[in-house]
Parts: sequence; C-alpha cells; structure tokens
Amino acid sequence: MIFKLKYLKRTILALILLFISFSVYVVIVNRNSKQMTARQKILKAIYPAFMWWTKRSSRAESIPSNKKTAPLVSFYSLKDTTINGREFDFSQLKGKKVLLVNTASDCGFTGQYDELEKLYGEYKDNLIVIGFPANDFKEQEKGTDEEIAAFCKNNFGVSFLLMKKSTVKKSAAQNEVFKWLTDVARNGWNDQQPVWNFSKYLVNEEGMLINYFAPAISPLDKDILKAIAE
Repeated sequence: MIFKLKYLKRTILALILLFISFSVYVVIVNRNSKQMTARQKILKAIYPAFMWWTKRSSRAESIPSNKKTAPLVSFYSLKDTTINGREFDFSQLKGKKVLLVNTASDCGFTGQYDELEKLYGEYKDNLIVIGFPANDFKEQEKGTDEEIAAFCKNNFGVSFLLMKKSTVKKSAAQNEVFKWLTDVARNGWNDQQPVWNFSKYLVNEEGMLINYFAPAISPLDKDILKAIAE
C-alpha cells in the first residue's frame, strides 16, 4: 500500500512538472503572438510534433506530377476576390508557378502559414503563393475576412496573396478556382478535392495543373521545392 502511494505521488509530481514545462514552452513559442486564442497558441507550439506524426502516412496521399495534360479551360480565365475585397484576374499570373492552398486559423497545420511565407520569400521572383481561407473542415476558420487577414499578418507575417473566405470542397457553393482545380473536365488532369486544410495545388508557368500535395506535406518539403525548381 505504501509503495502504491509513493508511486502515485511520483506520477502526479511528474505530470505536474510536465504540465508546467509544456506551459512554459507554449509561452516561449508564442512570445510574439497577437490576439491568439489558447487553442491557437497550443496548436502553434505542437506544430513540429504534429507534422512529424502525420508526415509518413501523408506522402502517399499526394499525386504523381502531371507532365503532359493541358487544361481544357484556361487557368488564366479565372477571377476571384482578395481578402481586401478587390477583384483579382488570374491572367496576371502568366509566366510564374502558382501554389494554391486552402487555409484555416484553428488547424493543426496552421503553422504552415509561416512555412508558406518563407517559401514565398525565397521564390517570389518565380512563384506566387495564394491562400484560400475556408471553414470547410471541422469549422476551423470561423473568423471574418478582416480577422483572418489580421491573424495571418500579426502572427505569421503573411505577405503573400490571400483570397476572400470561401468554400473549397465540391458543392454548389464551391469557389470557382477550386472548381477548376478539382474538376478534370476543366483542368484536364485532376479530380482530387482538398482532403483537409492546407491541401496544395501547383500550377506551372503555362497554366497547367502539375501537382497535388497532401496537407501534411510541408510547403518546404523537398518534393515541393523540386517541383518549383523544375
């Protein structure tokens, strides 16, 4: 009985110390965060571990690169509205690769905002990154456009293009850009819709959809960097 009590006390003490250590870690990671909820701070802190845990199984979810199939509807005929309410004509994107990503602020993958910004900063002479905030998966993007823009800028320094919050899953309300990305009758190659927040689609310099990368694939992953460099 005495042994069991000692073991229980040690276990409780270890859990308390673990909780304190994790709390301190969360505070340190979020020392520059602004207007984040407790959930968002925890998700930001555990992001590296979350990515490590999910990465191995996710690579198989990505689709081999498309090298030959041209779109049936031109990528450059698309238009959308930016998060600031301005019309954006995709014809402006000719001659550059474009990475299109559905995003969310309360997701385990939200830390990818930081990696997307680093990717954009490194390759912005040849690459356009566009984020599409969406509340499609477990309602992990409940904020308004103004709140989303402030969250991305204040906590991740996002300077790449963000579009107005929309629906990216296949439905009557699906964003027109994602209708193109997920319909083989339009893009000529792919029917894969986003499986979760931070699914990634890469379009080449000629407006051809060439890659789909699963959410757990980091924007700085070697396969993405290789596809951008080719």
